[in-house]
Amino acid sequence: MSAVTEKSKQCYTNLTVEYPGGLLNFNKKTYIMGILNITPDSFSDGGKYYSLKNAVERGLEMADEGADLIDVGGESSRPSSQPVTAEEEMRRVIPVIEALAGKLAIPISIDTYKASVAQRAIEAGARMINDISALRFDPAMGMIVAKSKVPVVLMHMRGQPATMQENVVYYSLISEITQFLKERIEVAEQVGISPHRIVIDPGIGFGKSVIEGNLEIIKQLSFLTSLKKPILIGPSRKTFIGIIQGENKGERDEGTAILAAIAINNGAHMIRVHDVKRMKKVVKIMDTLKMIN
Repeated sequence: MSAVTEKSKQCYTNLTVEYPGGLLNFNKKTYIMGILNITPDSFSDGGKYYSLKNAVERGLEMADEGADLIDVGGESSRPSSQPVTAEEEMRRVIPVIEALAGKLAIPISIDTYKASVAQRAIEAGARMINDISALRFDPAMGMIVAKSKVPVVLMHMRGQPATMQENVVYYSLISEITQFLKERIEVAEQVGISPHRIVIDPGIGFGKSVIEGNLEIIKQLSFLTSLKKPILIGPSRKTFIGIIQGENKGERDEGTAILAAIAINNGAHMIRVHDVKRMKKVVKIMDTLKMIN
């Protein structure tokens, strides 16, 4: 067996995530999380799906293209972005979640760090919480997740989106990310979140040096497998891809696909992307490669 295959099979050992009504089984495949931003100012597709009609159509389209989950967000988390109120965030996302929940067989995730938004999203049909703060920004979030028995994504980030790029110097980036996520896992379990409902995310583009830090995460991703949790990675159309390629944000999908393939090879279990159709092909090839003896 090749070294690549051995490493890949180790990354796929006994990893499942329970959600209300279903199970994500990472022992069999890499999952694709489709990004659905209901915002006027997201870095890649801000405003494109701001209307209810366009958002619902795009959610259904991503499901048809092969998405395993749809991640709905109502607040931009790009560098220097400003927060919106919980009321405004709910106004944006709840109608979309309600509409999609009645039409999709795949689970919907809500990308929020606010407990009140998470609660309403769950009531509307969301089955996962994607929290960029790893339960740090809202003290009530952990209890909401535990009580609702939904899985949660815990992401590494320094500061807040508005300030996260002000301090991107690390003594040891991977070690610090690993320790941070280990501590957040412990906090999550202490408030009653099941160990089988936790996913981790090293936070590509969140408080990392633009090129070196983000690439180091992808290159050294296998270190996070020591935490024995499914790993989500989100390189999609990030600024550093455009800088490396010398291209604008509309020409970053090829770079995203390359980095996603490397991340999958190095231990990623779920890829969060805009271009689901293209990523489905990448994932199929990588998962087939992993299964070859």
